[in-house]
Amino acid sequence: MSEDTKIIGWNAPSNIALIKYWGKRDNQLPENGSLSLTLNKSTTSTFLTYKKKQTLENTISIEYYFHGERQLAFESKTERLLNSLKSQMPFLPDYDLIFHSSNTFPHSAGIASSASSMCALALCLVTMEENISANKLKTEDFFRRASIISRLGSGSASRSIYGGFVTWGKIPSLENSSDEYATPYPVDPGSRLNTIRDIILIVSSNEKNVSSSKGHALMNYHPYRDGRKIQANDNMLKIIEAIRKDDYKTLADTAENEALALHALLMTSEPDGLLLKPGTLSIIEEVRKYRRSTGTDLFFTIDAGPNVHLIYFEDQREEVLSFVQNNLVRFCEDGQWIDDCLGKGPERISNESFD
Repeated sequence: MSEDTKIIGWNAPSNIALIKYWGKRDNQLPENGSLSLTLNKSTTSTFLTYKKKQTLENTISIEYYFHGERQLAFESKTERLLNSLKSQMPFLPDYDLIFHSSNTFPHSAGIASSASSMCALALCLVTMEENISANKLKTEDFFRRASIISRLGSGSASRSIYGGFVTWGKIPSLENSSDEYATPYPVDPGSRLNTIRDIILIVSSNEKNVSSSKGHALMNYHPYRDGRKIQANDNMLKIIEAIRKDDYKTLADTAENEALALHALLMTSEPDGLLLKPGTLSIIEEVRKYRRSTGTDLFFTIDAGPNVHLIYFEDQREEVLSFVQNNLVRFCEDGQWIDDCLGKGPERISNESFD
């Protein structure tokens, strides 16, 4: 590798939304505020290699590799994003850009891979910007800029910039909240919420018949669009108050209501977006039955797909794992499930990690 070739690496997490952002406007702005948990083990590592072009031209030069194989579809998506960024990152056409990316979790596993991948990509771009301009941003400004850039690639990616609980979207009761970028939501250091864990139950690994982008577009003319905004805003206020008071029951009830509301909207769209599977419904029934009979603090949430996230606390881990093995694994494809927990957010990775 020549001396004028530079490498930047970032490892970025996925996240799971408890309050769902569903429907967008203008340039990747949300129709309603959302709140998510950043995951710990479910991450994407991305290395950006860049080198000054021999002949300067106003075109983006990019290659994108995933687990060593060139991915033309994601490469095209990334190229469109970079072209949209040329006005604010005018240096981009001056370099040959090569991205090498890998996940710690399987594709289509019920984990938002676009969130972690676009987050990692954005962090690489902002770091490149710092290097070229020789202008190092303050930490707060760096991550806010990365959140804005990642949002343009994937709305939920804006939240992966931060660890713990994160909001995105303008929420009147939250200072500094914005449609443009995500904001970390503080939780008392002594709160039990800091010990939250997430088991992802893989009901199906097949590609969804409705992508997230198409799903958001279905909301443009949905007959329940206005009602959904009201519901989401009400649920956001409920869950923020529940977090503040350590009111776990309200948090659980609100998160489950959000998950089911999302799929109700999908199923009543035109064309319909039925993504739930029989195994999904069986898991929901088992979780509710187990919770009623044992009093264990656990609840489910679901993204736009069939796979189920089981949220619970570290101090009940032993019994929850037993419940998963004895009652839920039978509904999972090939018995697949992923054990994850609340994460601290992205981290820079050294060039020595690049193979």
